[in-house]
Amino acid sequence: MTAPLAHAADSLPMVTANTGQPFMPRDAVLALLRAIAESCRNLADDPDCDLHTAAAAIDIETDALESRAIGHTTEAA
Repeated sequence: MTAPLAHAADSLPMVTANTGQPFMPRDAVLALLRAIAESCRNLADDPDCDLHTAAAAIDIETDALESRAIGHTTEAA
């Protein structure tokens, strides 16, 4: 049995701001958007994939990123 694939969102830097909210640096957001664009280009060349496939992949990455964000959220003092 193979290990599950890592999510791209798992490698993005995230910190907890002094407001208690998760924060991603600008460069991380840009990298995320470029990865989404690259994934769409890769799927565009696959005859078995369509926009539904791309949307599903984006949803999976969004869920992974949201889980990390929740872990970086704290109550502000």
